[in-house]
Amino acid sequence: MSTEPLLKTPLHALHLELGARMVPFAGYDMPVQYPLGVLKEHLHTREHAGLFDVSHMGQIRLRGAQAAQGLETLVPVDILDLPVGMQRYAMFTNEQGGILDDLMVANLGNDTLFLVVNAACKEQDLAHLRQHLGDRCEIEPLFESRALLALQGPDAVNVLARLAPDVAKMTFMQFAPVKLMGADCYVSRSGYTGEDGFEISVPREQAEALARHLLDQPEVKAIGLGARDSLRLEAGLCLYGHDMNEATTPIEASLLWAISKARRADGPRAGGFPGAETIFAQQQGGVARKRVGLLPQERTPVREGAEIVDAEGTVIGQVCSGGFGPTLGAPLAMGYLDFNHTPVDSEVWAIVRGKRVAMKVSKMPFVPQRYYRG
Repeated sequence: MSTEPLLKTPLHALHLELGARMVPFAGYDMPVQYPLGVLKEHLHTREHAGLFDVSHMGQIRLRGAQAAQGLETLVPVDILDLPVGMQRYAMFTNEQGGILDDLMVANLGNDTLFLVVNAACKEQDLAHLRQHLGDRCEIEPLFESRALLALQGPDAVNVLARLAPDVAKMTFMQFAPVKLMGADCYVSRSGYTGEDGFEISVPREQAEALARHLLDQPEVKAIGLGARDSLRLEAGLCLYGHDMNEATTPIEASLLWAISKARRADGPRAGGFPGAETIFAQQQGGVARKRVGLLPQERTPVREGAEIVDAEGTVIGQVCSGGFGPTLGAPLAMGYLDFNHTPVDSEVWAIVRGKRVAMKVSKMPFVPQRYYRG
């Protein structure tokens, strides 16, 4: 355990005022739940709107004529043709094809890209960018200067449109500079819950006023990290460091969809990112193990780290995320399985406290995603 004092987001005092239970997460003191509780917070987000403090994540701005071209040398994603006002999911890969982190990349125009990276990886991601792109573009970390809020759920658009009517016209993955209560914000129509919603980058000193205003709206409740985890798990979304890491390739992690066609083996700008040969070989020849969805057939939740066995008791994999899905109304999990056990409806067993729990391989997402695509 680190003895470093925990960092605080700009909304730390507000969390305490709201009665949050705080826990250490990625070096920060973060709200895991509020008095409403994880189950009700989860359901409120799916039914109305939830406000999440995700200011622990790393915001980085890249500027310069070479920024997009430079970033393409680090990610298997089409950045050169990313339209102004759009964002895209990306991954930093290493020379072995492993995933160093996953991130969002938005094109602000004027040779400017806006990145959001994971909290636990942000210092190493910044060092990685500086090492490889330091001489090609300006790299500006916004870790101290900006907060990040996520407003998620079917009522999110109505709530945010009261402050800025134009956000209602945005579609999934659009990104725009927006003035909210006088603050210069960046707003994307995206999130980590499977619901429609927005992520809002706001200057640090204006974050609390904006958060309080949003929480004053009748549809909105504060939501902690506990419900954030169950929401993203139902949506089949990966959490870096759990569902993939530097020892996992995008193919093993079932993230082939995130490798842009332009950068695939038969694309116009094939390869040119770290680990391309390994990733292309796996795409052609397959992998020994793969991330899949899993539905326990009993009421027993199956947690991260549980071993998965076949009918004979041979270990064939491991659970990487698991818990209870409040909207699904049942336990759910994701795990890595030997490839021949990955077809949907394959029967496997998790070992929970020495007992076997029957599970079936499932399609994901477990709960339908409801992004607004116009």
